[in-house]
Amino acid sequence: MALPTSLQRLRLPVIGAPLFVISNPDLVIAQCTAGIVGSFPALNARPAAQLDEWLHRITEELAAWDRAHPDNPSAPFAVNQIVHKSNIRLEQDLAACVKWRVPISITSLGAREEVNQAVHSYGGVALHDIINNRFAHKAMEKGADGLIAVAAGAGGHAGTLSPFALVQEIRAWFDGPLALSGAIANGRSILAAQAMGADLAYIGSAFIATKEARAAEEYKQMIVECAADDIVYTNLFTGVHGNYLKPSIARSGLDPDNLPAADPSKMNFGAGGRDEFKAWRDIWGCGQGIGVIHDAPPAAGLIDRLGREYREAFSALQEAVK
Repeated sequence: MALPTSLQRLRLPVIGAPLFVISNPDLVIAQCTAGIVGSFPALNARPAAQLDEWLHRITEELAAWDRAHPDNPSAPFAVNQIVHKSNIRLEQDLAACVKWRVPISITSLGAREEVNQAVHSYGGVALHDIINNRFAHKAMEKGADGLIAVAAGAGGHAGTLSPFALVQEIRAWFDGPLALSGAIANGRSILAAQAMGADLAYIGSAFIATKEARAAEEYKQMIVECAADDIVYTNLFTGVHGNYLKPSIARSGLDPDNLPAADPSKMNFGAGGRDEFKAWRDIWGCGQGIGVIHDAPPAAGLIDRLGREYREAFSALQEAVK
């Protein structure tokens, strides 16, 4: 199945993942004008009324870019909606996205048919992130257009399945739009995602350390200095398992190697996590792919590097199969 038209004009087959607390209009606009999908969680706009302002700005600035660069148009942007029942803002945020006809919707933590119908009402594309094949089936039954396979090693709320296993199980029955998430931080990994059967790479952690990202400088520096061994997988902070930087956990006074388990029934995403740990503000989410992150460039610079590495990897592959 061909990708939706909005996802066919990318200069690099990448979606910049929505980063809780961190993604903002500056980062989204930089990603889109550099040729990849930029995204942000609706809950990042606080208070809720700010979401309308963000959508207005992003829509207008991307339109202005397109007028000024007709031969190099911007990529579409996406808004992430947490559809878990604890998100008391969902209805209001969804209405704002319908008003501004947000090109792509990314839903997480539950699949809701009415959300997909709202996105489809104006021609938007609905993608849903999943961590296993069972959730993938449920998402499609609820009317999603495509899937984001969140495999082992992804930043934030991540699954435990190998990307090889997860993608092959999904592709056994689904031929629609599929993005892959999990420790992707260089151009070779983008090409590998496609070789496995995904259409797009879904990259988050690498963008935390960019100039436009709304992350503390200490957070960015920690990503530059850390590698895969510095990531811990736990459900303590939100009730759902995710990957976090060990040094940020240790700095909070906890032992990252001996964390207790949380009660999943008490997870709450409507206010952005449990106040006592101030996740994600003080406990910093991150994926396992950061070993190749050695600086904190502008987003366009990171995308240029990814594109160069992707083309080099593609050329090398062509030579290898001659």
